Amino acid sequence: MRRLRMPRTRRGWRRLVQVTVAVCVLALLPATWVRLSADGRVRTEADVPAEPVALVFGAGLQNGEPSAYLAHRLDAAARLYAAGKVRVVLVSGDNSRTSCNEPGAMRTYLAAHGVPRQKVVLDYAGFDTWDSCDRAKRVFGVSRAVLVSQGFHIRRALALCAAAGIDSYGIGVDEPHDATWYAGGAREVLASTKAALDALAHPSPHFLGPPDPAIPRALATP
Repeated sequence: MRRLRMPRTRRGWRRLVQVTVAVCVLALLPATWVRLSADGRVRTEADVPAEPVALVFGAGLQNGEPSAYLAHRLDAAARLYAAGKVRVVLVSGDNSRTSCNEPGAMRTYLAAHGVPRQKVVLDYAGFDTWDSCDRAKRVFGVSRAVLVSQGFHIRRALALCAAAGIDSYGIGVDEPHDATWYAGGAREVLASTKAALDALAHPSPHFLGPPDPAIPRALATP
């Protein structure tokens, strides 16, 4: 195995530093794009503009119930509905296995917290953020929405929904800055690279399917 050789001259060290800086800058460009795309779009529950739909992104289940992070997202969506800021909640999550019905669990939770079941629309194929945003636009016909997620994720969600053609604002749910929070933030640096590629390439979701009129029906339901 060949050993890595360090530069032996000042010129060599200078070139190594330049290459290292260039790599770091390139690595941070997607994260910078995400932040700039979401500039001015992250709001609080009190000052977010009213929109027809709230889009809640999945965050996993524990023993068939929403995880703590997902429950907090759903709590925020329920408060938005109660305040009249949104009229329908689109819950987007994973239902790729019979043992995991994330959207169904999300609707059950919302119904228990004051959101009528007929006002909750289920997206069973929101396997990642891009899929959720792209399907919201292409399958459910969403053009304006309030996005609900944690603070470390909401900017990427806003950037991807904008790329998918949705005019949106985002609610970043507060959480204790514990190990889970910092791990999520660190993951976003890597996830922003995939987000930038998705925004450029517009790949088809893992499952697209035909248009679904569930949201217009829910909006028309008293």
